[in-house]
Amino acid sequence: MDIVILAVVIAVVVLGALGGLIVGTRRKKQLPPPPPAAPDITAPPAEPHVGDEAETPRDEPRRTIEEVDLPGGGAPTAVEEPPVVEELPPTEIEIPEPTAGRLIRLRARLSRSQNALGKGLLTLLSREHLDEDTWEEIEDTLLTADVGVLPTQELVDGLRERVKVLGTRTPEELRGLLREELLKLVGTDFDRTVKTEPEASKPGIVMVVGVNGTGKTTTTGKLARVLVADGRSVVLGAADTFRAAAADQLQTWGERVGAYTVRGPEGGDPASVAFDAVKEGKEMGSDVVLIDTAGRLHTKTGLMDELGKVKRVVEKHAPLDEVLLVLDATTGQNGLVQARVFAEVVDITGIVLTKLDGTAKGGIVVAVQRELGVPVKLIGLGEGADDLAPFEPEAFVDALIGE
Repeated sequence: MDIVILAVVIAVVVLGALGGLIVGTRRKKQLPPPPPAAPDITAPPAEPHVGDEAETPRDEPRRTIEEVDLPGGGAPTAVEEPPVVEELPPTEIEIPEPTAGRLIRLRARLSRSQNALGKGLLTLLSREHLDEDTWEEIEDTLLTADVGVLPTQELVDGLRERVKVLGTRTPEELRGLLREELLKLVGTDFDRTVKTEPEASKPGIVMVVGVNGTGKTTTTGKLARVLVADGRSVVLGAADTFRAAAADQLQTWGERVGAYTVRGPEGGDPASVAFDAVKEGKEMGSDVVLIDTAGRLHTKTGLMDELGKVKRVVEKHAPLDEVLLVLDATTGQNGLVQARVFAEVVDITGIVLTKLDGTAKGGIVVAVQRELGVPVKLIGLGEGADDLAPFEPEAFVDALIGE
């Protein structure tokens, strides 16, 4: 019984302790804040905070910044003027060298690289006895210079006949004889004028084609200089949209002589750019539009078909006056293969031979004319801006055989 009473007493003590803890905890809780007091209308208004509406301005004159006493007593800080952006000076327009007599001026450069052919022929023809071995050497010399098989045979036959009739042969007679026979091969009856003056209406339209690496874009820029030097106004069409550098390069050439350049987005439709260039040329009243096309491998059928498309689209405006094929003179007979394929796609009307100063194979002039039946109209004789010259057969042959 005592044990039961003791257990009841312990239970009562424990419950009392727990009840005290619960009450203490409740008393420690924070009471809710009292409601805000009613505003005192007699107190001065509080300072406005950011975002509060400003008080209606008083009718007092405003003070200038000079009259305001700034913190620190220092002088008013001057408002910094915006920086003046300097305008870049416009590209200075160059005056190209006149085209008249340009090949004559460059004859020395041409003869340095080409007259090995003429000297070799003259040395062989000066032998006392012109036997079959000598004539074979003459043939080999001509073939090495890329004259071509049929033209070589014609030249050798003509020389043999003339030498037989001539009998004695002085150096002057041999030079004159060789000059006449070479002029027959090169041809003096071709019309080598670059057609840029259509009979109906301006502008003349010239399309420049060729494979990669022949100097096609550079040639287009140099041709613009030739035309500007002759007093013509030029629009350039950068239809080589596969290389952004080609359009930039052509535009730079144009800016140097004041020619306007039409270009499109990289990878865009070349035919569209060519069409726009002709349209701009007509609207501006320009004399000539030069269209630089993308360099195409003559073995790629799709690219060659696209070149034909460019030609057809341009001719919706007006017929082409010239289609110039740019060939690298150093490629020799491979250039003839290129020429043949391009001629099947577009009607080539003239040939531009570049790098003619860097090769002793001047006979390519004869070979490519025979292959296409069209004349060499322009030749490149160096890296200079004015080193593109109209082709003149007499000056060319004189450079071959030397003075």
